[in-house]
Amino acid sequence: MEAEAMRLFAAALAIGLGSLGPGLAIGIMAYGAMQALGRNPEARGPIMTNLIFAIALAEAIAIYALIIAIILAMGIGA
Repeated sequence: MEAEAMRLFAAALAIGLGSLGPGLAIGIMAYGAMQALGRNPEARGPIMTNLIFAIALAEAIAIYALIIAIILAMGIGA
């Protein structure tokens, strides 16, 4: 029972810390994009395109953390 609790704790820690970084990064990127749009509204197209691409890359990191958490929770490889 103790090993199962530690495995689930490790999974929770993996997804918690693994989604903290991308969440902060997306917030900082959106803040920067809104600042840029406020200063130069004509550049909306390139700014939004780059923002969406960067957010997709940050979300990929969170998805990797989710996969690791699922592997830890299921005990695959143990």
